[in-house]
Amino acid sequence: MPGPRFTTQTLKFLQGLKRHNNREWFQANRKDYETYVRGPMLQVVEKMAADLSIFAPDLEANPKKSIYRIYRDTRFSADKTPYKTQVAAFFPQRQIPKHQGAGLYLHVAADHVLIGGGVYGPESSQLYKIRNHISRHWKSFVSIVESPIFRRNFGEITGSRLKRVPAGFAPNDPAADYLKFRQFLIGTKRPAEFATRPRFYASVLRLFEQLAPFVRFLNEPINKTRNKKPDLLSVS
Repeated sequence: MPGPRFTTQTLKFLQGLKRHNNREWFQANRKDYETYVRGPMLQVVEKMAADLSIFAPDLEANPKKSIYRIYRDTRFSADKTPYKTQVAAFFPQRQIPKHQGAGLYLHVAADHVLIGGGVYGPESSQLYKIRNHISRHWKSFVSIVESPIFRRNFGEITGSRLKRVPAGFAPNDPAADYLKFRQFLIGTKRPAEFATRPRFYASVLRLFEQLAPFVRFLNEPINKTRNKKPDLLSVS
């Protein structure tokens, strides 16, 4: 039986929102947003709650925590349009604040679908722990992120990074290139129409299953020390 998916009406709404990103248009079309955009994502998250328990039980699929609000925070952004033009969900580690640990990510936009994962905004002490974990277990990390199937499906890690190896790590560390990252993000894009296909959910689930070891590796050092006092280190 096919899993949940989006529809052509979803893409039509998102295309319209991209052209008319204002409160008047959104309020006039709010029913379509609830029916064709938020509704299908709710179904995805609810189904994901059962399926993640099989291969990533440490990750949480919860509509209240997973689904991002459509409203854009414009306080510190140059983009003052009031709404995001994608519907997105994040599946975080249960015991770690939402964007401080690694998780799985999905969004559907008017012109593409993004399926990915990683850690977006770790605190300084957590970033140090992740880097130290990579340095100490770099062969295990490389076996995940440089495996042929991982590279074929997701490419290379992206995210903001330093120009030099951070303080506390040797410049000739075997993992030096990875230690420069301040974010550890990975993902793959599909055409927007991918979200409407019968195999959409099954394909997302397959990719999430391949990403789970990467997410688990990044969360390991945070999980081990989350109840301890933070390191007194300044991390770039």
